[in-house]
Amino acid sequence: MKKISLNGSWQLKQQEKGIEVSAQVPGCVHTDLIAAKKIDDPFYRNNEEKLMWIGESDWEYQRKFELTADFLEADKVLLNCKGLDTLATIFINGNKIARTNNMYRCWEFEVKDYLKAGQNELKIYFASPLPYLAEKDQEFFLPAWSVGDHRLHSGSWLRKQPSNFGWDWGPMLVTMGIWQDIELIALNQARIEEVVTNQEHLADGQIEVTVELVVEKLTKTAITGQLEFSLAEQQVYQQDFKLSDNVIEFKFKVAKPELWWPNGMGKQPLYDLKVTIFDKNGSNLDNIQQKIGLRKLELIREDDQWGQSFKFAANGKEFFAKGANWIPADAFVSRVTPADYRKLLESAAAANMNMIRVWGGGLYEKDVFYDICDELGLTVWQDFIFACGTYPGFDDDFMENVKIEAIENVKRIRHHASLALWCGNNEIEQGIAGEEWDKEKITMPWSDYKKIFDELLPEVVAKYDPDTDYWPSSPHSPLGDRNDFYNPKWGDVHVWDVWHGKKPFEWYRNCEHRFNSEFGFQSFPEPQTVATYTAPEDRNITSYVMEHHQRSGIGNTTIMQYMLDWFRLPTDFEDVLWASQILQGLGIKYAVEHWRRGMPRGMGTLYWQLNDNWPVASWSSLDYYGRWKALHYMARKFYAPLLISGVENNSDSTVEIHLTSDKLSDVTGEVSWQLRTVAGKLIVEDSFAAAIKAQSNQLVKKIDLSKYVADYGIRNLMLFLELKVAGKSVSDNFVSFAKPKHMELLEPDFKTEITKITTAKYKIKITAAKTALWTWLELKNQSANYSDNFIHLYPGKTAEIILEPECDLTAAELQSELKVRSLIDTY
Repeated sequence: MKKISLNGSWQLKQQEKGIEVSAQVPGCVHTDLIAAKKIDDPFYRNNEEKLMWIGESDWEYQRKFELTADFLEADKVLLNCKGLDTLATIFINGNKIARTNNMYRCWEFEVKDYLKAGQNELKIYFASPLPYLAEKDQEFFLPAWSVGDHRLHSGSWLRKQPSNFGWDWGPMLVTMGIWQDIELIALNQARIEEVVTNQEHLADGQIEVTVELVVEKLTKTAITGQLEFSLAEQQVYQQDFKLSDNVIEFKFKVAKPELWWPNGMGKQPLYDLKVTIFDKNGSNLDNIQQKIGLRKLELIREDDQWGQSFKFAANGKEFFAKGANWIPADAFVSRVTPADYRKLLESAAAANMNMIRVWGGGLYEKDVFYDICDELGLTVWQDFIFACGTYPGFDDDFMENVKIEAIENVKRIRHHASLALWCGNNEIEQGIAGEEWDKEKITMPWSDYKKIFDELLPEVVAKYDPDTDYWPSSPHSPLGDRNDFYNPKWGDVHVWDVWHGKKPFEWYRNCEHRFNSEFGFQSFPEPQTVATYTAPEDRNITSYVMEHHQRSGIGNTTIMQYMLDWFRLPTDFEDVLWASQILQGLGIKYAVEHWRRGMPRGMGTLYWQLNDNWPVASWSSLDYYGRWKALHYMARKFYAPLLISGVENNSDSTVEIHLTSDKLSDVTGEVSWQLRTVAGKLIVEDSFAAAIKAQSNQLVKKIDLSKYVADYGIRNLMLFLELKVAGKSVSDNFVSFAKPKHMELLEPDFKTEITKITTAKYKIKITAAKTALWTWLELKNQSANYSDNFIHLYPGKTAEIILEPECDLTAAELQSELKVRSLIDTY
């Protein structure tokens, strides 16, 4: 097999506007126009509004390429397009080859008869999806709810990224282009079509691995080959074979398997599977390599005292799912690099997450995404790409298109160790059953729904990935009335009573669901990020540009309403940004700690959302540039394997101290608590030994503070908790009876000591003479990585933070750049 990449330099044309520029493939029209300086940055200010014409226009990509006569002597020559967005018509040397209509499919066409030795020309015309959708709307109206631009209804007729048309966190930038690799393949005799791997975990600890090899043969001659299975270059199994048919199966046992575990439960060893086929002369015809994790991941649904469980297990060990929802990492998905994926996913793993939900309004991610999840132990809940809309289950062409899409993507992703669940859609059951849709205008009969999500998709999963569980929708109630999608007895839920329902953070403690697959609260990004999309005159949260970069209709107002419930009114624009981040972290912390204390009744929290696709005010914990918001620092603590938390009761002035463990074995440690005044004066303290069983929550002590409440008042008391194991602090927390806005905080009088490790790394020691809530470091003029941030300090406590600036700094430069602030500095 020979391949010629057609990536690289192309020409992009728009005939009516007389535009002709150089283009890069993979890419899209927007990124090529940006590179050619034909348009300004779509993310800056409200430039997005000026660029709607791009998505309303048709575009042509064209390139020339050379072929040798030898290349054309192959048995087959194929044009392989891994991603075309979306309505494309392909021409080779003036001959129409095909039309495409699905962004999520890999398109492959036999093109030998249209090629010639020497120079060839490939043109791909992309039609605007907007006239197509308008025409289909006339045929049958398929709207969405509460998202995007309602003229477009998220494009339900078209298999294109729904959030491309806008969402309540993202811009409307309707893309077109060759968004993934494109190549020519010269095929001789045979090629590998697929490798299917299954594993059976035996009672004696061995694992029996079955590998099915499917080959496309173009000759009756027998094909030889070799299968290798190894770990860290140590061979586990090898088999030479002769293939007379197009399918062959191998079975072998791994006697002492090294198991793959989710993050925090163990290591992530990945075995190398390599299959090569040869011609009669021993020349390589084709090969395929995959990384295989030996593990058993399953969704456990069993009747219990509360109803029916919804929990995941790895290798027979149940675990509490800790994670977040993933959206496309850029409005222009073609430009997301492996380094971008790694930065975001490593941040997720660093925050002790073990699960990522790939949300159904985006896309099936690129292979590198799943590769990195395999490496990091981030299990993947994978939605099929259907979200918040009505879909034409009655249309045969649409259904056939979806079937092929589903088969291709299930086959592509199924071998990944990280894959934990296939889910049919996002919130469509909720839309049918709930109040979000205008029922006078919108109907999607359950019969149409079931054709896609109860029949087609589960049948594809059962046939092509029977080892992975399928779940029809999120949220979904599997028992009783399907319309009852918010039942706390079973299934998964999206908890939006806080934020959309305006319930206070305290309400979370009334919520006892089995698995919380969405919940969230918004914040603004930090000042450095806001500076990338605003001019100085825009820097007020009610300015047009700041509201343009806020896609939730209730967004900025809701942030401020909750902020005034917890904090005093910040004094300036930057203070509002930082205070919103602390507020967001506080709200999600309130929820997660409560649900972790409720295990094993509830066994998962996936907050909305991990990341952004442009710089914006949103529910994310990582902003568009990957900068950690306060929430992400707090997530690392509330998702820690060992968690100490407190539940205050204002009615009797008591605090329950809880220990929560995700460890696979019992742990013994020391719990300590200190009650201090707002000024930092120590009133009383205590410590005691505590043992916690594996994977459990325990109320280890209830302390009565009524005497001190009577003496000092609730506004002058702060309780600090800490858990140490083997003398090392593994978790700490802060509890109060009063909200911070009612406390008379004092200037902390910070002292810092800077120790240079290298010009790219410094250790910062911080102390405070007075109590400092949510203390954070920032550099004035550049980004940095911080080992910790948004911490609580009080007299006698020293924090050590490793700071790695984006650019090298001398100690003197760092001293002048460094700012240490806490909550009181926002007043």
